[in-house]
Amino acid sequence: MLQDKSDEEVKLLELENIPHDWFFPRMYQEGEQAESLKQIQDEYMIPASKFLIVTPEYNGSFPGALKLFLDACSVRAYSETFKWKKAALAGVASGRAGNLLGLDHLAAVLNHLGVVTLPHRLPISRINSLMEGQEIIDEATLGVMENHVEELLNF
Repeated sequence: MLQDKSDEEVKLLELENIPHDWFFPRMYQEGEQAESLKQIQDEYMIPASKFLIVTPEYNGSFPGALKLFLDACSVRAYSETFKWKKAALAGVASGRAGNLLGLDHLAAVLNHLGVVTLPHRLPISRINSLMEGQEIIDEATLGVMENHVEELLNF
């Protein structure tokens, strides 16, 4: 949806599919970071001017893997990775709140890193009932997702 509405290149980074060889005690020392993390940061994070972060609810917040990834990316090229970039946040949950608490927590973390977040957050509740396979089929949800994408592009 984002690529359809933008002339800019859109890249998808799924944390579940990245190498995890960068998670070790020396990851917080710039010269010790894994090459795989540097490659991800150079390809996805540094060139981006905007982020659309979609995160599931996990224990009333967002997953620790996302926090760990943001921490790791803050060690090298901090300003180039985060400062004054813009982000839109969407949460998904099987319950009723659509990860609202997690989105607020994530916004606070991103603001601390220097990322400006879109004030409108997109909580998507009862995600399992809105999907068929891997696709969202609920028209109302697709409509609010489209509005959210347009807000990010105009942000």
